[in-house]
Amino acid sequence: MTDGLNMSRRLRRTPYTQNVESAGVSGYSIVNHMLLPKGFQKSVEEDYWHLREHVQMWDVSCQRQVEILGPDAGKLIQLMTPRNISTATIGDCYYMPIIDDNAGMINDPVMLKLGEDKFWLSVADSDVLLYAKGIALGSNMDVTVSEPDVSPLAIQGPKAEKLIAKIFGDHIKNINFFKFGWIDFKGTKQLIARSGYSRQGGFEIYLENSKLGSDLWNTIWEAGIEFEISPGCPNLIERIEGGLLSYGNEFTRENNPLEIGLGKFCSLDGSIDYIGRGALEKIASNGATKKIRGVIFEGDKCPTCSLPWSVMVGNERIGQITSAIWSPRLKKNVGLSLIDREYWSPQQAVEVHCQDNKIRSGEISRLPFS
Repeated sequence: MTDGLNMSRRLRRTPYTQNVESAGVSGYSIVNHMLLPKGFQKSVEEDYWHLREHVQMWDVSCQRQVEILGPDAGKLIQLMTPRNISTATIGDCYYMPIIDDNAGMINDPVMLKLGEDKFWLSVADSDVLLYAKGIALGSNMDVTVSEPDVSPLAIQGPKAEKLIAKIFGDHIKNINFFKFGWIDFKGTKQLIARSGYSRQGGFEIYLENSKLGSDLWNTIWEAGIEFEISPGCPNLIERIEGGLLSYGNEFTRENNPLEIGLGKFCSLDGSIDYIGRGALEKIASNGATKKIRGVIFEGDKCPTCSLPWSVMVGNERIGQITSAIWSPRLKKNVGLSLIDREYWSPQQAVEVHCQDNKIRSGEISRLPFS
């Protein structure tokens, strides 16, 4: 199944693609020049309920790693992010904004600290490797920037811990949220983190050596049958309800960390230096002019949000919904939008102009949706 894609070498397959195809993948997206499964035989609502109740395995190899190695590795990463990484210890996973000279968002990766001079950045959909290489070369840093043969496989859902412990041992229960440890697989040592792109809990295995991909998938699948395992992918309903943002959808380089709720990860006291510091401090001083919010709105099930939908108060456009879907739990439509400062308070009444030419009434909501 290629979902209408004209396949070529530049649309990279993953170590798990053969398994995903056997599992009945129904469509793909492209992230970081690599295939990301977007659906299987279940509907998005069936998949949503299954994720909340059982366990799923996701091919998220498209979360490519940018490996930064060498004496100046920490210095390079700190120059790229307003988050103070000096407190990170080996075994930590740090979610962080990466910004440009105007404080525009370049990416929002998870940084994994593997050693004092070795880091992985698990990146969203933009070319962080090229950005890091440019800074390193321009600053004459003693560092190597590369993409290692590492392909994450996510195990998500409330039964994930029991499944992973059954396969790899109870020691994985001691890995805290946004920390990582190690498992043994077929004579190799593999990194496993308690993390993932859902609110249902779980793990991500950062498989090093793509030749082991099918073996890892099959091992987890066979052990997972008793836990009602299913193939899956990031679920749009669960993502929106949980307030999980998508680079390229909810924010781009036009936006800054303070607008999208990442202010708590930004050092604004002058204690560290980074690209875009002056611009970000100025924005903080003046106050953000818009912030990410939820929008909950009435009416029948909204269509797919493939174009931004205007969020209106009277004749004034106060935002645009960039991701939206019907929530079977809340029995309403839910969406994500940057909202202008004067209107971002919860329960602010709005109208949503959807691309099916219907206007649906709604209100601003905090995130995550409750």
